[in-house]
Amino acid sequence: MLSLALPVIAAEVGWVTMQIVDIGMVGQLGPEAIGAVGVGSALFLTLAVVGIGLLLGLDPLIAQAFGAQRFTECRVWARHGVVLAVGLTFPLTLVAWILQRVVSTWGFDVGVVDLIRDYLRIVTWSLLPLLVFTVLRRYLQSVGMVKPIMFTLLTANIANAIANWLFVFGNWGFPELGVEGAAWATCVSRSYMCGSLAFCVWRVRHRFNDNGLAAEPPDTRFDFGRLRELIQLGWPAAVQMTLEVGVFAFVTALAGRLEPHLLAAHQIVLNIVSLTFMVTYGISAAGAVRVGHAIGRQEPAAARYSGWLALAIGAGFMCVVAGLFFAIPRTILRSFTTDVGVMETGVILLVVAAVFQLFDGVQAVATGVLRGLGDTWTPMLCNLAGHWMVGLPVGYGLCFWFGWGVVGLWVGFSAGLILVGLLLVPVWHRRIEAVQHSPATVATFRL
Repeated sequence: MLSLALPVIAAEVGWVTMQIVDIGMVGQLGPEAIGAVGVGSALFLTLAVVGIGLLLGLDPLIAQAFGAQRFTECRVWARHGVVLAVGLTFPLTLVAWILQRVVSTWGFDVGVVDLIRDYLRIVTWSLLPLLVFTVLRRYLQSVGMVKPIMFTLLTANIANAIANWLFVFGNWGFPELGVEGAAWATCVSRSYMCGSLAFCVWRVRHRFNDNGLAAEPPDTRFDFGRLRELIQLGWPAAVQMTLEVGVFAFVTALAGRLEPHLLAAHQIVLNIVSLTFMVTYGISAAGAVRVGHAIGRQEPAAARYSGWLALAIGAGFMCVVAGLFFAIPRTILRSFTTDVGVMETGVILLVVAAVFQLFDGVQAVATGVLRGLGDTWTPMLCNLAGHWMVGLPVGYGLCFWFGWGVVGLWVGFSAGLILVGLLLVPVWHRRIEAVQHSPATVATFRL
């Protein structure tokens, strides 16, 4: 498990590190810039996860095909994923354009609105390479080749940092673009990520024939039935991710109605917990692959072991993180800001975050291992209940009705995350026990 999980974790940490670098760079421009990049990133990510979520249907399809040694089918699924990624780009870009027009009506500080528009207008150009990168990543990850993904995301951080340094501050003769520069740096890094993985996939097909991935002749036919199956399996995951990311984006939008230093504290702590979450997300991805491989081999006992092991590792890591948030919140925050107001609010938010870390890790890993079984419906429904029926209403009420401010928002979605974690673990237990008693049961999870 760890041999697969550790490179994936490194990749996920690398993914979030890019966002942290963006915030750190523009943080020198003031709280308004931090808030604008935070809100703009949240809005873009809310759109992007629709496409990313649909493409998550590739995880069980490719992993189970690989486990059953149907290697040509792995490549066929990847090619249909690329077609879907291209097809999704235009409608999502259109929605991004609409968001640019309506963001001024959401009650943000006047100094933040124009910066949000500028950032969102530019970062939307990174949508296509991001979606194609997602397809290539799912393919390599599902066949157990995770080191190229790790290498790509770690080196992309170098490209992103250099591009930020050049474009944000205008070094080496480049124009000083501020927030726009951070957006262009993101486009550069995501284009690099796409190109790097495309090259890695090409090398897999042309050099590493001993693993069977390129041993069979290619199947270049396009099958609308496969595309429909991919969408059918992926859309609950897309809805689930949109619900989860959307609630954070909505909370960020609500925080934007408060003072700039409160929005800045919210964004900084959100980036910190996103970094820790990515570790469990990496464990989740590894669990999904291992469970999928075991199901493909028709070994339900191995799937059961892999799922519970992933859950234990994720829970253990988040317990350590929670302890650090309680013990040294100021030390953590000093890496991001020296503003006294931002610091004081950030300390409180980190303590709240410590409370939900265990449950956040558990729900992330449980979502992955259920996806390995082909069950994308249950995480969607649990996220709908936890985040939108409990977390957001509670957070809104505490923030605006009881005067808790941004802390109330965080207490609210903390309650939502706890509920999701408590719901998903028993479901995993029931699902895997059913598969052990009757392996054919796994087919029903896709319905």
